[in-house]
Amino acid sequence: MYASLNLNRQDAVARIRMQRGEVHNAFDAQLITDLTETFKALDTDDSIRVVVLEAEGASFSAGADLNWMRGMAKMSEAENRVDSLALAQLMRTLDELSKPVIARVQGSAFGGGVGLVACCDIAIGSTAAKFGLTESKLGLLPAVISPYVIAAIGARQSRRYFATGEIFDANEAHRLGLLHVVTAPEQLDEAVDYMIASLLKAAPIAAGAAKQLIRAVANDADALAQDARNAALIASLRVSPEGQEGLAAFLEKRKPNWIKN
Repeated sequence: MYASLNLNRQDAVARIRMQRGEVHNAFDAQLITDLTETFKALDTDDSIRVVVLEAEGASFSAGADLNWMRGMAKMSEAENRVDSLALAQLMRTLDELSKPVIARVQGSAFGGGVGLVACCDIAIGSTAAKFGLTESKLGLLPAVISPYVIAAIGARQSRRYFATGEIFDANEAHRLGLLHVVTAPEQLDEAVDYMIASLLKAAPIAAGAAKQLIRAVANDADALAQDARNAALIASLRVSPEGQEGLAAFLEKRKPNWIKN
């Protein structure tokens, strides 16, 4: 279906595998388009409850493809702005996806690849992975991905790594908050499967609403409005069919109907 990636659906899980391993899954216009279209399609697919973003080869994503960058360097500022907006749309689409997304980070991620990891709700990485916001070494900045990286690692750490372009390992990525879990390479799939199972035990609507809740709380300085909105949210969830089933299952000491036997 797509030239640069493979989409595999199994039960309620969709796995998106970037398949440009020969260039370390670096971004070009085609990969950006394919990822954006795939995420948008999955966003409206009620049969999918969890999305996994993964990659073939040695690297998760090396950021921008060198040949693509070479071409963009010859383009006008206006053309570069259009191109950058396409990448911004990809990151925004991934960040705001209505289903939880797991990043399976088997190898290194640089530049925009770090942005993909930061946009995912849960990031699980191999100890073999390296990370870097290396744009400053090219006289650039990780501007498009900055909202998501700053949200993941904080402003203080971003001030260091945006400026220095240092490479750091998986353990440091975990300490910074970019990765939630770090595992040995041979245990990566087990860790991902465990997280998938955990997410599938959660109520589907609640899992999606959690992202909206966190975004609203993080961006709202009005405490009274926040309290009113949060109270309205929990009230609506409690009386919804899903909320009623979850509460009933808890009280009756059984599994809710969204968990398969």
